[in-house]
Amino acid sequence: MTTPVLVGETLTIANVVAVARGAAEATLSDLGRSAMTRANAVVASKLASDGPATYGVNTGFGALAEVRVATEDLATLQLNLVRSHAAGVGEPLADEVVRAMMLLRAQVLALGHSGARPHVVELILSALNAGVVPVVPQQGSVGACGDLAPLAHMALVWIGEGRARYRGEVLPGGEALARAGLEPLVLEPKEGLSLINGTQGMLAIGVLALERAETLLDAADVAGAMSLEALLGSPRPFDDAIIAARPHPGAKASAARLRALLANSRVVDSHADCSEVQDAYSLRCMPQVHGAARDAVRYARSVLEVEINSVTDNPLVLADGRVQSGGNFHGQPVAQALDVMKIGLVDLASISERRVAQLVDPHLNRGLPAFLAASSGLHSGFMMAQVTAASLVSEAKSLAYPASVDSIPTSADREDHVSMGMTAARLLELVMGCCLRVLAVETLVAAHGVDLRGLRPGDGVAAAHAKLRGVAPFVEGDRVLGDELEEIAAWLARGGFGDG
Repeated sequence: MTTPVLVGETLTIANVVAVARGAAEATLSDLGRSAMTRANAVVASKLASDGPATYGVNTGFGALAEVRVATEDLATLQLNLVRSHAAGVGEPLADEVVRAMMLLRAQVLALGHSGARPHVVELILSALNAGVVPVVPQQGSVGACGDLAPLAHMALVWIGEGRARYRGEVLPGGEALARAGLEPLVLEPKEGLSLINGTQGMLAIGVLALERAETLLDAADVAGAMSLEALLGSPRPFDDAIIAARPHPGAKASAARLRALLANSRVVDSHADCSEVQDAYSLRCMPQVHGAARDAVRYARSVLEVEINSVTDNPLVLADGRVQSGGNFHGQPVAQALDVMKIGLVDLASISERRVAQLVDPHLNRGLPAFLAASSGLHSGFMMAQVTAASLVSEAKSLAYPASVDSIPTSADREDHVSMGMTAARLLELVMGCCLRVLAVETLVAAHGVDLRGLRPGDGVAAAHAKLRGVAPFVEGDRVLGDELEEIAAWLARGGFGDG
């Protein structure tokens, strides 16, 4: 186990991924403990005074913000809030997503603007490190006051209710805590609200998706370079002077990788003097299309890096002692970034499928057999692999509509503009699955085409081809492709090509 991640200090994307996947534990930092203690004292002072009501501390919530609650009912107010907002439905989120949510929510509280006691974060992190994972339904958030329903289902466990997974069993929340040697919280003023108000559902999915998306970007360059070799394409459009004339960062990165992958190619040398002037766009424009996807993912990373170290609670306990309502909980920045990433991945899948279509078409594949079949007619080769890719791209396109442009008013029109960020996150995951499998199809088909050419490809392509053949050996005749493609997809998701 690595050095614990310090909650209440600056977190990185890598920190969140490591904790989510069980590769690191987390602990409340001294800085976070001090910040939480100061903010909690401010909340206590508001309750001790005879001043005006403070939203979230001694009032109702949402459209009921003007209803003052008696002091003797404040503990019940927080308990009722958590229970009433746990209205999510659908299949549960993956354990790694919930673990990321736990860390990210603890980070919000530990930044010292929520007013919760340090004990609240200590319990969350103790549960996280012990392997207590709340069961959190996927559906029910509009991303308005953040992800209220998912976070409420998570918070139920901290008060000894709801359900949680512990050591392979799904248990009542209180029992899961007890088996881990932990006591549930008795909520104090504002703590229920502080547990459920923020963007950590969509953010957790987005951070984990970002890490996978960056892996897919690299895999797409490898698959594209392999297809170019199999199709006798030209690397000349990737010339640094051409890319420098339109120097988008993503295009520069993809072109540089393509040049390295194709260096010293005997396949390229074999057709250096061919009469064809230009390749199809899916080959020639790889730096521009792959690069645009890279830029989309880079933009998403910049947003998520800010969000994981931001306070998305409401109201906030400010440094000057005010407890002030605002709008930091609104999910629009994250929702929009996830939609942009999703659109980039759809294009990555789309251009990949077009290369597969060229590889199997005898009118376009420059001398390779139809569908790369061993014996045309007797064998179907990769005919259906391209059909699968086409199906996946069509599905991804249908999911590409940006959820973040939608809004349905809620809470008696108090929340009259919402982000639909959790929807954006869930659709991003579906699109990513489609993109991953399309790249698996291209990788398998392109590698077969390289084998049929019989010449040594570029240095990087040759290394990547050898790695793939360790997972999917060359087979000349027809066979069942579905399981093989799933295995390649899983391998790609794990970063099978490495730095290739």
